[in-house]
Amino acid sequence: MSITRAYTHCRFGQLHYRAAGPAVAAAMTGTPVVLLHQNPSSSWEYEPLITALAQDRRVIAFDTPGLGMSESPPAPIDIASYAAAFADGIANIGLDGPFDLYGFHTGSLLAIELALALPAQARRIALTGIPMYPSAERARKFAEATDYPEPGEDGAVVLDLLGKLWNYVVVQRAPGVPIARAIRHFADKSWILDRFTWVYQAVWSYDYEPLRRLEQPILLLQPDEPLREPTLAAGRLLRDCTLRELPDLTRDIFDLAPERLADELRRFFG
Repeated sequence: MSITRAYTHCRFGQLHYRAAGPAVAAAMTGTPVVLLHQNPSSSWEYEPLITALAQDRRVIAFDTPGLGMSESPPAPIDIASYAAAFADGIANIGLDGPFDLYGFHTGSLLAIELALALPAQARRIALTGIPMYPSAERARKFAEATDYPEPGEDGAVVLDLLGKLWNYVVVQRAPGVPIARAIRHFADKSWILDRFTWVYQAVWSYDYEPLRRLEQPILLLQPDEPLREPTLAAGRLLRDCTLRELPDLTRDIFDLAPERLADELRRFFG
């Protein structure tokens, strides 16, 4: 089993994705799974999880428009518009039956909106790290994202961002993550420093009322991270929610525990 990379189309242009599945058709026993990643990463961060999950089902991990290798929208858009682009991609790759969803951080909001856009297809939803901070904090973060200075000729804005990103991704990485892997994460996240606030504007302006409309069973698969409390608060808005905490994991979970995460998802998805 190997991960393949390909393009399909969405309303913003080319939509890049990674996909994998069992080499033997008889081993395809699970419902297909769509993975949606955090900002400002790409589906590359999911490769260990794709490999672990694809032993018995088809796995598709899209690059969010404007991130990774997917074409960008012409201007900042909201979460529902990103989800509509994923709905385009799902139709265009021929995934016309039921599928399950997993979203991580920003991807959790994308998964929620995609499930609302395709309620007849989205069967079960697993989420990690829902960024539902208190409304005042979200408003502050939104103001920071919209008012962030544009990159200039002197490079000061971009170099400042790169320094902060290096510190967070490489210096503060979890024990056990090789530096080469952390540097690859750094490169992946550095791809869009000229417009890195676009998705954050969508995240911090998101209206969480749609969570109340979700009818699918939902798993909150939650490590011990800063988004734990916001996730638990969001969970109280959900009709059919199961919480599975992972207190020994804090960050870099796809590098450190892909098989364990795949087992948790497989049990929930069935």
